[in-house]
Amino acid sequence: MGMKQTLKKIFSTSTETSENHHVESLQTHYYKIMKDKAIKEVEALLKNKEGFEVASISEDHGEIIVNVKKGKKAFMVVTIIMVRPFRTAVDFSVSTETMLFSDFGFSRKVIEVMYKELDSRLQFVGTGIGNELT
Repeated sequence: MGMKQTLKKIFSTSTETSENHHVESLQTHYYKIMKDKAIKEVEALLKNKEGFEVASISEDHGEIIVNVKKGKKAFMVVTIIMVRPFRTAVDFSVSTETMLFSDFGFSRKVIEVMYKELDSRLQFVGTGIGNELT
């Protein structure tokens, strides 16, 4: 990890996953499931988590908006995209509401916990494999 990434990690109040993220645990996760079923599974997972409140679900856009109220307050967007039949990508973006210059890794931890729980509920295919699917 370079100096720029280290400083960004320290002085950040938000974390986002992406296809080619330099941190493997924050790369896009792929599952063997259809988009509509993935949305329902993520919704069920979030509704059963203490301190997580689903604010909005847009099945057309594949987005779930969540308010995190446990620990630090945060705003989370879950993006679910079907890249081909039975290959669905799930990405997270978490922004922490804090007066400080950093959330001290809270947003990253939320994403890592969410991925761990999804990996155990859905059939996990891999991370950052978008290039292989095209």
